[in-house]
Amino acid sequence: MAATEPVRDKNQLKALSEYFLKRGQLRNYVLVVLGAHTALRISDLLRLRWADVYDEERQDFRAHVTITEKKTGKTKTIALNKHAVNALRLYFPHRRGEFIFVSNRKNGKAISRIQAWRIIHGAVLAVGIAGKIACHSLRKTWGYHAWTSKAVSPVVIMDIYNHSSYEVTRRYLGVAQDDLDRAYLGMELFSPSL
Repeated sequence: MAATEPVRDKNQLKALSEYFLKRGQLRNYVLVVLGAHTALRISDLLRLRWADVYDEERQDFRAHVTITEKKTGKTKTIALNKHAVNALRLYFPHRRGEFIFVSNRKNGKAISRIQAWRIIHGAVLAVGIAGKIACHSLRKTWGYHAWTSKAVSPVVIMDIYNHSSYEVTRRYLGVAQDDLDRAYLGMELFSPSL
């Protein structure tokens, strides 16, 4: 399996989410928004239930979602930002079961990773985003933009991804190659006479 890349252009990320919103595919819209804003692996994202994000007693969305990561077994608490909550709020009246990403075909079950890939892949092609973009790209997108905007400390990003080193995080996000590209493309030693 080829390594996926983050969606580096925020306009393309917006186009990807709006692709579903314009078609009234709210579940898929929420998949993109939550995937990009929580940095969860697709396996953890698809296991989310409404009870994880919505407090029935208070009749309001939770400020945080706490999960046990499928891959690592570690417990992680993630703050739900306004974009995530607004997307969930939009979809909430249309919920059809306990899972957020409920399948249209499997009674009450969550969609599979394969189906999530088909959803994202089809939209990426339709929107015209180049590169190796798939479900895991949503997880990488959060980190890429946090890193390149310098809005979040690399140490915090490393902790969010459970990485052991700065270099692992740089490689994971594809930042090292971006840095090299900027260095090569930005260096103008002289203008050749033509």
